Amino acid sequence: MVLSNNDGCAIARTQEAKDLGIKMGAPWFKIKHLADSHGLIALSANFNLYGDLSGRMMNVIGQFSPKQEIYSIDESFLDLTGVPGSGREIGGAIRQRVRQWVGIPTCVGIGPTKTLAKLANHLAKKLPRLQGVCDLSELSTADLMRAIRHVPISDVWGVGRQLAPKLQALEIHTAADLAQADWRVMRDKFSIVVSKTSRELAGEACLEWEEVPADKQQIMCSRSFGRPVLALEDLEQAISTFVSRAAEKLRSQESMTASVLVFIRTSYFRNDPQYSGGTVARMLVPTDNTVDLVQAALSALRKVYREGFKYSKAGVCLLDLASQQQVASQGSLFSAAPPSTSMDKPALMSVLDDLNQRYGRSTIAAASSFAPDDAVWKMKQERMTPAYTTDWSQVVDVWK
Repeated sequence: MVLSNNDGCAIARTQEAKDLGIKMGAPWFKIKHLADSHGLIALSANFNLYGDLSGRMMNVIGQFSPKQEIYSIDESFLDLTGVPGSGREIGGAIRQRVRQWVGIPTCVGIGPTKTLAKLANHLAKKLPRLQGVCDLSELSTADLMRAIRHVPISDVWGVGRQLAPKLQALEIHTAADLAQADWRVMRDKFSIVVSKTSRELAGEACLEWEEVPADKQQIMCSRSFGRPVLALEDLEQAISTFVSRAAEKLRSQESMTASVLVFIRTSYFRNDPQYSGGTVARMLVPTDNTVDLVQAALSALRKVYREGFKYSKAGVCLLDLASQQQVASQGSLFSAAPPSTSMDKPALMSVLDDLNQRYGRSTIAAASSFAPDDAVWKMKQERMTPAYTTDWSQVVDVWK
């Protein structure tokens, strides 16, 4: 199983861990005895490793179709229109190549709509006889209804556990029931989303493709601390680090920000004096410059910091985002010089991003963010796996 930030609770489990009765979100301190009694292996979350493997997997999957939509860190849609071969042949080839080139197992679901493809993927995971590939694309309407009639309504993409009881009250218990329901009634009683889900389950494509992810309207970076933090200096290190990472994401989508929200708070679960503070620092002109954003964030932090409290979490959020092109066209009321754009990015930020991408995160960073490895605000990760693909010193030796 994989633990959350600061090794708090279970956020991912293998089937063997599930068979031990471990629930999603189970606190580690309540189940750690299973490590000795049943051989349970608990690992700290290694998000850098997961992100790198995700990128490798998406690159491999994208080779099978010119049209790809990356839905999440471990899910991707492909348009197989015109791709030669049967669904099972294509699905099997995808699984084999990802396994060989990336080293992780996958399941492939194929359907005439996004919702049916998600449902097919669910069946591929649950039914061993399908060998990881489920193709619903060529089934007749009757055969399709037979294939999905045993799927609980709560397992349908777009329904979930909160909406499921309301649908069950209308005798809609399975995916087939929702597919055969009147989508107009679903729209009137629930929402346009439920009506589209009903139509998609019936084989009518209603959901648009997003080949290029939409730019984020806000960018947040926050963390719970491994230990309580009291000193302003430690909080400054954390805030500087968070702002630097948020600024990298900001530049990667070619945006600028006009406002920076900074917040700090104590733990609700401790019997200590409680305090929560936050404020927004507004920029004279929108920027994507890490130096400017760090200075603004640290100024905001000093306004909300109060001595004597044990802080457990801090974070920043970049607000009022706009594209660099939009900012450039608008100009500034307070500055004669036009703001920098993607074609005229300050050389310092270009060099910073290039070096950090090539040599690893925080190779070059704001001085105020530098902290020892055992800094109190850093996450507790006592069970971290090696960074097999993101750190040369931790690459697995297969031959010497």
